[in-house]
Amino acid sequence: MRLTFVSPFPFKARVAPPQEPPCRWRCAISNKTSKPITKGARAPTRLSKRWIEYHGSRNWEGLLDPLDDVLRGEIIRYGSFVEAAYQSFDFDPSSPTYAACRYAKSMMLERCSSVHGCGYRVTKNLHATSSIPLPRWIERMPRWMQVQSSWIGYVAVCNDKEEISRLGRRDIVIALRGTVTCLEWLENLRATLTHCSGDNIPTEQNDEPMVEAGVLSLYTSGTNTCPSLQQLLLHEVLKILKLYKDEPLSLTITGHSLGASLAVIAAYDIKTTINHSPHLSVISFGGPRVGNQSFRHHLEQQGVKVLRIVNSDDLITKVPGFFVEDHDGVIHEQNARVAHLTKWIQKHVKDSRQVYANIGHELRLSSRDSLQLNSINVATCHDLKTYLDLVNGFVSSTCPFRAGARRMLKKATNIPTIK
Repeated sequence: MRLTFVSPFPFKARVAPPQEPPCRWRCAISNKTSKPITKGARAPTRLSKRWIEYHGSRNWEGLLDPLDDVLRGEIIRYGSFVEAAYQSFDFDPSSPTYAACRYAKSMMLERCSSVHGCGYRVTKNLHATSSIPLPRWIERMPRWMQVQSSWIGYVAVCNDKEEISRLGRRDIVIALRGTVTCLEWLENLRATLTHCSGDNIPTEQNDEPMVEAGVLSLYTSGTNTCPSLQQLLLHEVLKILKLYKDEPLSLTITGHSLGASLAVIAAYDIKTTINHSPHLSVISFGGPRVGNQSFRHHLEQQGVKVLRIVNSDDLITKVPGFFVEDHDGVIHEQNARVAHLTKWIQKHVKDSRQVYANIGHELRLSSRDSLQLNSINVATCHDLKTYLDLVNGFVSSTCPFRAGARRMLKKATNIPTIK
């Protein structure tokens, strides 16, 4: 679901030049100065003592509007891990390693400018597999159309003592990219809701947790030579938890677009399958809707904390299916007649398995506040780089961009409003 229309292929590699400064979050623009924030200028005490709050223990209350600077740095930091997944992916359809990782596991993060020197090491490569059956004639088509399993991200563990001290714990990160291959795009079209497999959580609600069929397929499908993403993830997480069982740990799953949807499903699965798992949070960028209201209710019961970074001008965050906001059985409408209509819609579309719920707490941004965009279109509004630039500049809902940037914005090219 990461769109571009530059070539007939869904994406091109976005590999930054070698001279780009490493670690985007170490170069965030300061509120008072345009000089980069260096490693020595960081304040480790604030994050190390309150890390669990910055990862949603209080549902980010008082941290999103206005946006707390430490939280801003954390969001950009995890977004940079997703950038590394894009930078490591082989986008060249003529390459014999198309849809694989371009780098060896031991040197992947060092080769990616967005996270070079981050203090983490990759412990596992992750692959996603489509369950869509291929017709016989596909053998006569180009190889890039036949790719069934593809590299979609990685698991990494913080192993730098200084960084562990700054974070206040040893962090495990799972980073997942967006849609690239042909079959991944086809899976995205399977937008009906389907029951979560292996659900063993008791509920008093009549509705069972359901998620988008195509995303669940990419999470649970495997082949004889490639285990499913579900198997790879659960096995690796269990191994890491056992290895560092005597240390304070956190598990953070981050993803963009399709990767954001997979991150939410993976969080649900980990909490359902693994007893006594550590604090688990999801930081997603440009994620489409992924589950129904019952699925959201189960995630909240499990204690999974989801921070959903949303661009108001990004159409992908508004699909798939129908959406009716309904928290705890109370429909928040100003007009009783409208509320009655909402219930009617819910009743008549429920059987079609198309009623989705927004999951998690939102940080809502807008492309119209970006200095980087001269125009607004579907591709740029959904791009991960746009999201990270917006997070870096956002102040609050009443003052959406930093003062210095706002003055520059007035001199920039006017950006048309999306209605």
